Amino acid sequence: MPDRPSISKRAARRLIQQAFVLTGRDRTVRQHIREARVTTVWMLEDWSFEWTITLDRGKVRFDRRPARMPDMTLTWPNAAEFLDAIEQGRTPDDSLTMEGNLGFRNFIDPVYRSFCRSLQRVIQYPVDDAGDPIM
Repeated sequence: MPDRPSISKRAARRLIQQAFVLTGRDRTVRQHIREARVTTVWMLEDWSFEWTITLDRGKVRFDRRPARMPDMTLTWPNAAEFLDAIEQGRTPDDSLTMEGNLGFRNFIDPVYRSFCRSLQRVIQYPVDDAGDPIM
């Protein structure tokens, strides 16, 4: 959206973390991953921004540090394009690269879709559970 100032790296980190909190509460996601034990690294390349998402028997765990030996790595080359797609209600699939054990994709896909919806909401309404502004 052209009338919105660009999101800083710090704000993006907080928005992404809050979106994963909401994703972890999604019952549909928890049901899909109840058997999963998968560690993934998600990366915005141009910002050198990486985080770890661990799926552990129905729980989604966020860690700001990248895992050393992930089962899968999801990478987007451009953070601005990633955030713009999310804001427009689209999943940024065009630029997404997945590496590693693609057999885990059946667990990752519902998490990814829920994360994109949650991040769109968090960008539109950037407040945490206590009502405090995230940005």
